[in-house]
Amino acid sequence: MVLHMEMNRLKKELSHPQDFTEPDVLYEKLVNTIKSYHPSADMTMIRKAYELADNAHKDQRRKSGEPYIIHPLCVAIILAELELDKETIVAGLLHDVVEDTVYTSEQIAEMFNEEVAVLVNGVTKLGELSYSADKVEVQAENLRKMFLAMAKDIRVILVKLADRLHNMRTMQYMPPHKQQEKSRETIDIYSPIANRLGISKIKTELDDLALRYLEPEKYAELTRQLDERKTERDAFIQSIVEDVKQHIDNSGIEAEIDGRVKHYFSIYKKMVNQNKTLDQIYDLFAVRIKVETVKDCYAALGIIHEMYKPIPGRFKDYIAMPKQNMYQSLHTTLIGPEGQPFEIQIRTYEMHKVAEYGIAAHWKYKEGATTRKSGNEEAKLSWLRQILEWQQDFTDNREFLTLLKTDLNLFNEDVYCFTPSGDVKNLPAGSTPIDFAYSIHSAVGNKMVGARVNGRQVTIDYKIQNGDRIEILTSQNSRGPSRDWLSIVKSTQAKSKINAWYKSQFKEENITKGKELLEKYCKQKGIVFSKINKPEYVNKVMLKYGFKDWDSICASVGHGGLKEGQVINKMVEEYKKDHMAKITDQEVIDAIGDQALQDTKDAPKKKRSKGGIVVKGIHDVAVRFSKCCSPVPGDEIVGYVTRGRGVSIHRTDCVNIVSMTEDDRKRLIDAEWQQQENEKDGRLYTTEILIYANNRMGIFVDISKVFNEMKINIESMNAKTNKQGKATISLSFDTSGTEQLNRIIAKLRNVESVIDIERTAG
Repeated sequence: MVLHMEMNRLKKELSHPQDFTEPDVLYEKLVNTIKSYHPSADMTMIRKAYELADNAHKDQRRKSGEPYIIHPLCVAIILAELELDKETIVAGLLHDVVEDTVYTSEQIAEMFNEEVAVLVNGVTKLGELSYSADKVEVQAENLRKMFLAMAKDIRVILVKLADRLHNMRTMQYMPPHKQQEKSRETIDIYSPIANRLGISKIKTELDDLALRYLEPEKYAELTRQLDERKTERDAFIQSIVEDVKQHIDNSGIEAEIDGRVKHYFSIYKKMVNQNKTLDQIYDLFAVRIKVETVKDCYAALGIIHEMYKPIPGRFKDYIAMPKQNMYQSLHTTLIGPEGQPFEIQIRTYEMHKVAEYGIAAHWKYKEGATTRKSGNEEAKLSWLRQILEWQQDFTDNREFLTLLKTDLNLFNEDVYCFTPSGDVKNLPAGSTPIDFAYSIHSAVGNKMVGARVNGRQVTIDYKIQNGDRIEILTSQNSRGPSRDWLSIVKSTQAKSKINAWYKSQFKEENITKGKELLEKYCKQKGIVFSKINKPEYVNKVMLKYGFKDWDSICASVGHGGLKEGQVINKMVEEYKKDHMAKITDQEVIDAIGDQALQDTKDAPKKKRSKGGIVVKGIHDVAVRFSKCCSPVPGDEIVGYVTRGRGVSIHRTDCVNIVSMTEDDRKRLIDAEWQQQENEKDGRLYTTEILIYANNRMGIFVDISKVFNEMKINIESMNAKTNKQGKATISLSFDTSGTEQLNRIIAKLRNVESVIDIERTAG
């Protein structure tokens, strides 16, 4: 009952517009925020940008009904809260002007300066990007553009993050499918980028807002559980803070101490990943101690460990070995007076500022010129340079996107190890000496023949532990990396460099092998390759899979990146669109008898047939749904006149249709769903999907839960797992049409460990 009331409250909150703040009030807030960190700031440029944006957007409204100018004002305020320079704040005010109004980049440069114009133009191009989990090639190409824009000026992505944050804050005015799409994009791309840039202030809020729309029921349940014990929790945190403060003060260390509950998304992910309830999460509570110096950090740690019993294995020193985004702090988990675990984080004030603002802390509001890049900033952007390097090696957009998401993953723990000279290397957990070798240089990895860890010879699949000292053994006689290494390494960098080596070494060989495989496939399927090997069809394949030329496609087929069937079926599909067979009345007579012809003569051009299908030129013909592709209402369909069994209905992308011989294609006939055929008529259609996932305990329960929640019966479920722990799960169930099917698939994509989902296509 309580959960039901909470859900209703959230639905009401998400569906009814709230009163908006007047633009002039928001502008005053912007000015005051800037003056809070730069009291002598000249507001002339800010005022000019506000007036220009206000005038440019004067006739525009947002989905909420509020004046459009409120959006760029709120974006600028978010940027000011990050204490950014005036050029970035002006770009925030003007970020939609070039895209949505009559003003051009040249006019912006003339009215302000070239720096502002470059930022606005960069954000405008990012605004044109579209993200769709179903359009992998477009998505990957868009992300390539994003990283190139970031490389030119990282402030472009800071404005984009602020833009996304305000859009997520006002997502309640968007339709449900947009809420889901934008929230998924936020979790997959924008939040990880904010994390990589060290901007926890934005990252944590993006996570929580996305969770609210991706999992509204779980979000409501989590907030209810936290609210239920708020008084008790606040009293516990306050008692810890007061106790710690007393001991720290007695030691003579000046410190600022506060306590909090971790943000919702962090708690939710730990509950899902560790399969625990809220009560079982160790570091639900966190107390933060801020001091002046690094020496004080370690002194405070000693005092804390005297006060409370630390939990073994739960201490992390991110000061001595910072995270990849340069985050620094001491983390220790302790047992409270009443047996309640809690976490304490100890850091300097400067470390806290870097943790909150990340790379944004390096752009101070400065008159005349922007602050130069510092060494810390260069370190923060090293991952971006790596992405720009290895993305050039990937002509396959699907592979690029998979590795990118892995590289941006927030939840991978790191291991810290050392070179023989004592330099620290930061690698993903589970990394091997091969990952270490490629982190030093491509040439070291390519020539690697063995490794020593702490002076002892180890196998190449040895899992690196924190503190290991690693020495790579190389030889000029090495033949290069083995393909087996791809299943051993953990880092994106190593995988990309191994793939790059193979592609460069064996490109000609792969091209030849790929062409042979394509021709062989055509012969097996009875397809005349010369008929489909036309520029217009080849270009469609290149566009779909993100390749620049035909040789790259052949090379990808040759080294296994693409299946020959994927390429040929796409070309046949495009060929078929240009050469759709027109069935004759005589062929219909041969297939279904004289009675069908008589009905055709007496009936209009298109008549309804059994099964809710309209078949061109045929009335009351026997219709059956093909089991190879299981079409449902909403799918594009085509009829095939069988010999003696009426018309078989297939999806147009069915493999059996795409790979038909020329003779069989003459028996294809136009078909479509009846106009009134929809989800409300109660008719159900059997369909089948394939789920690709990382195998784990409880994944079948989580998948079944989705169907239970949607009151859909699973007809059959089969699964197989390979040696790498990848599971392929085949599910058969009844659905009313593509609308319901898409909702099911969208929910299944949110299940932990699910990698991809596709429908069977024959």
